[in-house]
Amino acid sequence: MMKCFSVCAFGLLVGCFVVIGCGDSPQTGTERDESSNAPNAARGKIGYSALTLTNPFFKVIGDTMSEEAKKVGYEIIVESANQDVVRQSVQVEEFIVQRVAAIVLNPADSISIGQAILKANEAGIPVFTNDIKYAGEQGEVVCHIATDNLQGGQLAGEAMVRLLGDSGGKTAIIDYPDVESCQMRTQGFREIIDNHNNQNGASQIEIVSILNGRGAREGGYAVAQDMIAAHSDLAAIFAINDPSALGARAALEEAGLHDQVVIIGFDGARAGKEAILAGKIICDPVQFPDEMGRKTIEMIVKYFDGESVPAEMLIPSALYYQADAKNDPSLQQ
Repeated sequence: MMKCFSVCAFGLLVGCFVVIGCGDSPQTGTERDESSNAPNAARGKIGYSALTLTNPFFKVIGDTMSEEAKKVGYEIIVESANQDVVRQSVQVEEFIVQRVAAIVLNPADSISIGQAILKANEAGIPVFTNDIKYAGEQGEVVCHIATDNLQGGQLAGEAMVRLLGDSGGKTAIIDYPDVESCQMRTQGFREIIDNHNNQNGASQIEIVSILNGRGAREGGYAVAQDMIAAHSDLAAIFAINDPSALGARAALEEAGLHDQVVIIGFDGARAGKEAILAGKIICDPVQFPDEMGRKTIEMIVKYFDGESVPAEMLIPSALYYQADAKNDPSLQQ
């Protein structure tokens, strides 16, 4: 009788350890519904903290990830950081509490988000970034998927040289230095302008102002007002995204300078393309946020399936002019 009791007690104890162990283990992303061999059997949840959902660009990324994730058995939890790294850090902590399989970020600050990434690492949750790269050293990111922003900035610089190269002129940049992607756009743009100036003594393109519009329409409007107040003979503006460019256009129209100052934007969001079609923006190096979203889910699936995943995947940009807008089927809808 004692032997039977010992065996039963031992079995009960083992069962308790199994239950406790299962309760404490994080969702791995590779756990599937064993009753189904379908490719969309449940894998778990993915937490996505977007830089801001007021910018349609990030909404497209989120929507595309949600669509692609559903096909392979994931559910996306989408949150907006509203360009606030503290808020984003809290969202990462909430994802950890919810035991998500993976986390995707557009870092609100390319350095300061490191502590939150480290917490996810310590919880055994892989972190992926898209559009904006993490540039710190505290935590580790499995894979970064983004536009080749340096190349896109170079395209914007080449477009500006074609606009002003023969006569030169004063140019301003509406920047957003808090995020790595915009740093790269500005760097690429300046490389081309500097190269032009080094080869053309008479027709210098002078960058007279670089101000932070924080990637927002209101910010672009405010800093463009400052730019034209300080430089009445301004010839052009390069804005690091479409909201900044559209804000600048509003400021120029208000000041009656929209025919004097040309604008080159960046992104190719619908509002930007419509502005290019209307002649309010000269051109954009366009991004492909839907492709970015698809590739992000593809990399997450490969990671959990044990396949090799690159540390970085860059998607080339392409210039988009009014002629392209006139032939763009998405603008005919």
